[in-house]
Amino acid sequence: MYEEVEERRSRLLPVLMAVTALLAVALAAVIILFFLGVFDRKTPTPAVAAATPVAAAPTPVAAAPSGEGEAQPLDPSGNPPTSQVQKAVVSAAPPAPGEPPIKDTHGDWQTRCDKPAGAQNEQCVLMQFVTAEDRDNVGLTVIVLKTADKKAKIMRILAPLGVLLPSGLGLKIDETDMGRAGFVRCLPNGCVAEVILEDKLLKSLEGGKTATFIIFQTPEEGIGIPISLAGFQPGFDSLP
Repeated sequence: MYEEVEERRSRLLPVLMAVTALLAVALAAVIILFFLGVFDRKTPTPAVAAATPVAAAPTPVAAAPSGEGEAQPLDPSGNPPTSQVQKAVVSAAPPAPGEPPIKDTHGDWQTRCDKPAGAQNEQCVLMQFVTAEDRDNVGLTVIVLKTADKKAKIMRILAPLGVLLPSGLGLKIDETDMGRAGFVRCLPNGCVAEVILEDKLLKSLEGGKTATFIIFQTPEEGIGIPISLAGFQPGFDSLP
């Protein structure tokens, strides 16, 4: 019996030694991998860039939406009382940063053209910039354009911030009251009124000498800002 047990031991011993050797190799491999840092690696996570707030650049008025749905004809019943309007003394002012480059000059008006991203054709506007010499921070930008579909003619006026919005914007051509337009929106650099250039108004602009835009900072007092109409007709005719 004893001899039989010894014989079985002698047969199992090589097997046990082989298993022990394999376990030792496996343990050594695990230790090496551990020190190499394999087990510390985490599942890669896609890098996400930190969102950095970017201040929106001021949108040039000429490049703003064409305003077909916002522009309205002048309201003839909204003429401001001329006795309460003080006429400002103005001079030509430099354009706002980011305006399209000058393509041509017609009298006191500039034709500026640009090709917005995605547009097939160049877009042009007729512009004039003035600022009041006798009043601080009172300036005016007048932009005339034809809509992309050529179905409407728009006059866009950028008035300074701080105007009394409910009073709207009055317009006189020479000594004739043409009516009043409402403001449609305000931008970081001013408030915008948009007027449809109907045939009667367009002819008055083409034949006039001065267009006076009247803004209100109080209900009782208006400021008349004159714009020269010299060169308006050839400039408008040059718009594509």
